Amino acid sequence: MSKKLLSPEAARDFLIRRFNNQHQNWLAGEGAWPLVVTLGVPTDKDIAEDASAVRAWAAAWQSRTGPGEVLFEERQFARFGRHRLPSRLSFESAAVVADAVGQSRRWELACERYQRLSRLWPVLAQGNALASRFDVLADYSAEDFERLVGLLAWLNANPASGLYLRQLPVEGLDTKWLEKRTGLVAGLLRAIRGTGDEGGDFHALVGLKKPAHRVRIRLLCPTLRSLVGGLGDIEAPVGELGRLPISPAAVVIVENLETGLALPDVANTVLVMKLGNAVSALGALPWLQSADVVYWGDIDSHGFAILDRARKAAPQIRSVLMDEATLLAHRSLWVQESALCANGAFERLTAEEKSIYEHLRAGTWGGRVRLEQERLEWCAALATLMEAISGRQREVREPLASVPSQRTKIQTV
Repeated sequence: MSKKLLSPEAARDFLIRRFNNQHQNWLAGEGAWPLVVTLGVPTDKDIAEDASAVRAWAAAWQSRTGPGEVLFEERQFARFGRHRLPSRLSFESAAVVADAVGQSRRWELACERYQRLSRLWPVLAQGNALASRFDVLADYSAEDFERLVGLLAWLNANPASGLYLRQLPVEGLDTKWLEKRTGLVAGLLRAIRGTGDEGGDFHALVGLKKPAHRVRIRLLCPTLRSLVGGLGDIEAPVGELGRLPISPAAVVIVENLETGLALPDVANTVLVMKLGNAVSALGALPWLQSADVVYWGDIDSHGFAILDRARKAAPQIRSVLMDEATLLAHRSLWVQESALCANGAFERLTAEEKSIYEHLRAGTWGGRVRLEQERLEWCAALATLMEAISGRQREVREPLASVPSQRTKIQTV
């Protein structure tokens, strides 16, 4: 059969694609109706080459049942006379299309909920903030949808409550439920309030009190511990840690908790553990700003992204055990990142660090290469880390003229 002739099956495939592409627009009231699908016109040549196929095509449309109207036309053929043939498939509304592609229940529920929210907040009918949430409207359970409506109503009526999330008096609401839906809630609340700003902190947007970010540190020096009542391993809100009466000469930052716990005592040194992407918290530690800071993270794309972000808070940070020699010397210990980090300029990386990062992204040494810091042989890695700390402290204490180079050479494992 000619490819120009659309079969009922092919027409349904077309409608599925059209529904998937347009259902959000249709929900918002857009689209021209009726929707008409052209079924094609056989030619004299088509009939001459395969008359049985053309007859089968026409019969399939004549026997078709279901949503949508099949329209027929009388056609005159030069060699075969006049015939009544299918020409178009017409749908009077989006609801009929949804029925035709097996989406009737979802469509009806989405429309019902769309209308309800639009009555509560008419501004939601403008733009696509609500229509773009078709899956939420169509697929949320009754309980989840009522929870969402109740939460939006309460937050809109109390824009600056100053409560913690767990204190919200919304029936059925729990922390995990909201944490998974902050993007949804923020987007709808911005639309309700008529604010177009997509950035900002979620807690600030909804007027909730944000739990203080907690940071874990270790005071690796007995003298420093004596200044805080003998405490050595401390986890507290970063603002409180910033007020500790200490002035360490060196700060070591490691990403792996076990690595941090394994470090021995080091004179006049503080360890910061497992900050991850929250390295901006370093800026809230005044005693860190005047210290020599060494960063030891994983050698992967995310490790260098975190290092770049950390330097925004503490520009003096030096990396250790994150060089090419260390990476290539431990091929047998490589694993794979689950996914590369989003590419960025990362202007705070050194030339060598940027080169390694770019090679990792380019797959120079293989796909998504990752060397986790805890995989390195501990004694050798610890010796290199201690040399990086003590070497810089010796450099600071010595007269400038005695220093052959401003860059301390760091041994690699």
